[in-house]
Amino acid sequence: MQSLKIALLSFEYPPETGFGGIGTYTWYQARALAKLGHEVHVLAGATKSTPLRTEQHDGVTVYRFRSNGLFMKSLHRLEKHRLYWTRNRIENGLCMYQALKNLRQKNKYDIVEMPECGAEGFLINTFTRAKTLIRLHSPARLIMPFYNLRKSDITLCSFIEEWAMRTVGAFSSCSRFLADEARTKLGVKQPIKVIPNGIDLQLFDRSEHVDVRRKFNLPADRPMIFFSGRMENRKGIHLCKEIAASILERYTVACVFAGQDLFNYMSETLLPYLKTKKLKGSVHYLGKLDLTDVRSCLRETDMFLLPSIWENCPYSCLEAMAAECAIVCSNQGGMPELIDDGRNGLLAENQNTAGYIEGLEKLIEDATLRARLGKAARQTIQESYSDIHIANLSTDYYLQCLNNSG
Repeated sequence: MQSLKIALLSFEYPPETGFGGIGTYTWYQARALAKLGHEVHVLAGATKSTPLRTEQHDGVTVYRFRSNGLFMKSLHRLEKHRLYWTRNRIENGLCMYQALKNLRQKNKYDIVEMPECGAEGFLINTFTRAKTLIRLHSPARLIMPFYNLRKSDITLCSFIEEWAMRTVGAFSSCSRFLADEARTKLGVKQPIKVIPNGIDLQLFDRSEHVDVRRKFNLPADRPMIFFSGRMENRKGIHLCKEIAASILERYTVACVFAGQDLFNYMSETLLPYLKTKKLKGSVHYLGKLDLTDVRSCLRETDMFLLPSIWENCPYSCLEAMAAECAIVCSNQGGMPELIDDGRNGLLAENQNTAGYIEGLEKLIEDATLRARLGKAARQTIQESYSDIHIANLSTDYYLQCLNNSG
């Protein structure tokens, strides 16, 4: 196999800026490509202004950069107009352009891959001749309507992301769902290669295990239902009020929530509401957890609840599958591409709380079903979503893109 020199651009990258799925994908992808013998450079963001600095891990060279120039400082004015996401995209696009321009003076990259969400390629794809590929994750135009944002912020942020797509060399997507959305709603006319996200099972299995039931005072004698993610509407947290109440009033189980309560939904709505109910089970909010605690919770989980109303190929689901959890999730977006209803998990109709309640009821009452679905979920990851398998698919596509470009 031909060895390539690959640059992966992502503001999100653990541990400093590893906020979500894009950073997790880039982490797994960079390591897997390096295992295959490619030279992999990651250009990531930083939480504070910094000159271009370098670090190494697992055969990957990581660069971080954040500008502190007058133009960057002037962008703070956008916050006065509540243009938070727009400011982020402009800052990110500028920093990525400056840093990559510097790196390309010493490195000849065969291909530069970047996400659309973050607009890393806003200036790169316009002003450089780098061979670039955009990987679709969660375009602003599709996800921003789920947040309480100014219409002008949605319009400007979407414009910046989509400008970066206009001159890119190629596209990939982690689900067929998003590839279709990009064609019909974003106007992408180029072919889009569907390559799902991958996960390093050996790394996942070797991660530290913490006794979370003891650490967080969770009942040891009750089946555990786990929700992990940001407490926001896009993740379906608003549906959990009715779901949790119905289940906990009738079953002696523990409903455990973990994630950042960005909009105070847990503290002001869900928890106060459940306190008014007579519950057989118990509810526990653990706040925002680090990766070790999240994975330890997954290992203790009997049922994983994923009621998102918009998802692509989420790592929350992939890691729950890797941990052999019995999953109840939405039939929206890319989820049916991961979960085959009744074989490796259960699907509920999007935003239909009755469907989630019914699915959880089945799992609570049938431990054999829980075990069967969990084992099948793990097998699905082993067969179709391992990091090396995904890196091989990506390499084949990189080579195809390079051959097509001449």
